[in-house]
Amino acid sequence: MPISAGQAAPDFTLPDEKNHLKRLSDFRGRAVVLFFYPKDETPGCTVEACNFRDSYGAYVDADVIVLGVSPDAPKSHSQFKEKHNLPFPLLADTHHEAASLYGVWGLKKYMGREYEGVIRTTFLIDSNGRIARVFENVKPAEHSAQVLSAIEKL
Repeated sequence: MPISAGQAAPDFTLPDEKNHLKRLSDFRGRAVVLFFYPKDETPGCTVEACNFRDSYGAYVDADVIVLGVSPDAPKSHSQFKEKHNLPFPLLADTHHEAASLYGVWGLKKYMGREYEGVIRTTFLIDSNGRIARVFENVKPAEHSAQVLSAIEKL
């Protein structure tokens, strides 16, 4: 179960697509959209990432940081980012540290098969480092607009 709105956002340090370490607390003072997605280059994840890309200007205008997180390695993120021209960092959570902290690593079912993986969830973190909103059961194609609407209410 994901952490809840009102809680302090758990801090973590993960490598980005260039293997540079990023610490969530380094962004304190600015709002952050932290979106956890299962896997680079899968249909839903590509739609979601490109949806954030297409509305990225609105995040910049609102002074909001966008960070994507999945269990993929930095090299996979680099290829995914380049192929789809993604303007925001993609963080490699290869050992599920951040996903576990946020409660989004868990049992999933797909085509009758059960396995552990990232449960697609987004956290809107306010400038004080607190969870302002949790988005579960994300619909990739509509998600960025939903997040932007919530940012207006911060």
